[in-house]
Amino acid sequence: MNLDAISSLLIDHFKEIVPLTEADILSILPKLEVKVVKRKEFVLQEGQISKHMRFIVKGSLYAYYMEENGKEHITQLGIEHWWINDLYSYLSELPSRLYIRANEDTTLIQISKRHLEILYKEVPALSEFWRLKIQHAYVNLQERTFENVRSDAYTKYRKFTADYPTIEQRFPQYMIASYLGITVEYLSYLRKKHLSRLS
Repeated sequence: MNLDAISSLLIDHFKEIVPLTEADILSILPKLEVKVVKRKEFVLQEGQISKHMRFIVKGSLYAYYMEENGKEHITQLGIEHWWINDLYSYLSELPSRLYIRANEDTTLIQISKRHLEILYKEVPALSEFWRLKIQHAYVNLQERTFENVRSDAYTKYRKFTADYPTIEQRFPQYMIASYLGITVEYLSYLRKKHLSRLS
């Protein structure tokens, strides 16, 4: 996939939510950075400050934090046409508490915070795009927090598969289990239970 095709995917993504003129697009394109990461390569590590918004063109990434005993807790999964970042670090400009790592060979488009601040003035529609995106992210985070408290594991698993029907095939079982806050063994049990109810 060439640079023009990669860039047009992000432009089309923006245009799904906000209108863009040709002049807007010409302002945006020079500020995009394509980054290719190999499987298991880090995009962000704990202690670094997140300075980019990242759009996944191809591949998959996941974000996690580490307990003192070395156990990983996965907080985000990301596939094509999703954004993945440590918004806390990005917005606060404080060191990240997360790692973001490639689950597959991945192509990203990054926009630096400095360039995005310029674009907010040059292309006001992008400011509206991010206002809506961040509102949506906050609503999802709050819903997930409530769901973790009030829903049993099977309900969480069923909602996960309904909301993201293709994502389960892209990540290892232990990552899905960590994201749902259960063990791999229990995830296997829930899968069997779910399949038996569907058949």
